[in-house]
Amino acid sequence: MLLDHDSKISNIIAAQITKVFYPFVLAKTETGEYLHVNISDTEREDPLFWDEIRSILSAKLWVPIGRHYHQLLDNGWLVSDPKDDDDWLVSGEMASA
Repeated sequence: MLLDHDSKISNIIAAQITKVFYPFVLAKTETGEYLHVNISDTEREDPLFWDEIRSILSAKLWVPIGRHYHQLLDNGWLVSDPKDDDDWLVSGEMASA
């Protein structure tokens, strides 16, 4: 289920990474506001994280950032438990029919 169908969207900001320089990451929101992205200690020490964040910067991708703490969200734009009542998901039984 996409977050635009869920009330949790109000806690997420869409932003583009604009500057990466260890140990800082800056991002620009859809409204033009610049944010300092808070990086965890684990992320700060992970060379793969810095390589990937530079790739995101080069690709100019939009990333989900938490509105209050300005942290990158590891679950992306999806809700962890999609509801079945929308019937837009294909169940295993329907897929095999």
